[in-house]
Amino acid sequence: MRLALLGGTFDPPHNGHLALCLYARELLRLDRLIISVSNNPLKDLRTTSGADRLAMAGLLARIINNTGRVAEVTDWELSREGLSYTIDHVVSIEERYGPGDLFLLIGEDNYRNFHLWKSWEELARRCTVVVFGRSDGSSGSEEGADRPEHGFRVVRFKFPLSSTEVRDRLRSGSDCSGLIPSSILDYIHSNDLYRTP
Repeated sequence: MRLALLGGTFDPPHNGHLALCLYARELLRLDRLIISVSNNPLKDLRTTSGADRLAMAGLLARIINNTGRVAEVTDWELSREGLSYTIDHVVSIEERYGPGDLFLLIGEDNYRNFHLWKSWEELARRCTVVVFGRSDGSSGSEEGADRPEHGFRVVRFKFPLSSTEVRDRLRSGSDCSGLIPSSILDYIHSNDLYRTP
């Protein structure tokens, strides 16, 4: 089985996340894509609850599954008390699904800080870390020079959109119909998310 893990705060999920998931599914020939909603202490303070972010990630998975059932959403990280670590999640996935090819999908920003992750060398041994880079790809090999070459795969993926930008546009009342899948945007409006207090 070919599995991939994509973790994130998904605050909110946007078209960049959707494009990455669809691209990864085809590129890596995935049997299962696990979307894990997390609380990242390095990210800005969240104004949306874990339940709302989990619901929006569920809508993202539903869109992906419209063209081939592969995606599932997990609250494994949200349900942990205290800090959760990717290495622990990877071990739990291996225990659940058994032997197979496991890919960890990360962005270029996480790649730069990957050496700060708990047990990052073990992560690189247990799974192939696939880095979706926004740059021209030249920074990938340079940034990864101190990391084991065999554990990383850099993929050019230029989709200049961030959740921070989307949140700012939502707060200002700007039209985000081209940035967020319609079902997720409907959820945001229905639940009055990202409104300026």
